[in-house]
Amino acid sequence: MSILLRNIIRFVLLLLIQVFVLNEVLLHQLVSPYLYMLFILALPFNLPRPVLMLMGLLMGLSLDMFMNTMGMHAAACVLIAYLRPFIINVLSPQGGFETTQKTPSMTSMGVSQFLIYAAILVFLHHTVFFTLEVFGFANPLYLLLKILLSTLASLFLIVLYELLFFSKK
Repeated sequence: MSILLRNIIRFVLLLLIQVFVLNEVLLHQLVSPYLYMLFILALPFNLPRPVLMLMGLLMGLSLDMFMNTMGMHAAACVLIAYLRPFIINVLSPQGGFETTQKTPSMTSMGVSQFLIYAAILVFLHHTVFFTLEVFGFANPLYLLLKILLSTLASLFLIVLYELLFFSKK
């Protein structure tokens, strides 16, 4: 299957899972699992930054239309799409990732590198999104707790997705 077709299917699948399944999950107003940002995390390594940011904008605006969140998802997605190449460069070994796969995953990056990569970007996404959602620092402990618990829930879903859809070496 071509990379373009795989990414189109991933876009639609993650958007539908987020809108119809994960948006219904809310535990004590603190845990909001988001899996849709995996679309940005799993785009090919060699994609130029403007294309990454456009893909992030499309995913974020699509989710904003379903959830009526007025650009909050788009802002968070564009930020992680912008920062993604920096994070990959910092985490990559001296000669880059030697792999036959062209996308970041547990098999192409290694489990620990992928978890660090995903954790940083998911944490940044949630920080931007929930700060915009709360729109203030009146209760910083609540905001921090919501960011951390939602990041852990999202990372759990991302690891589960990786284990289900990507084979090991």
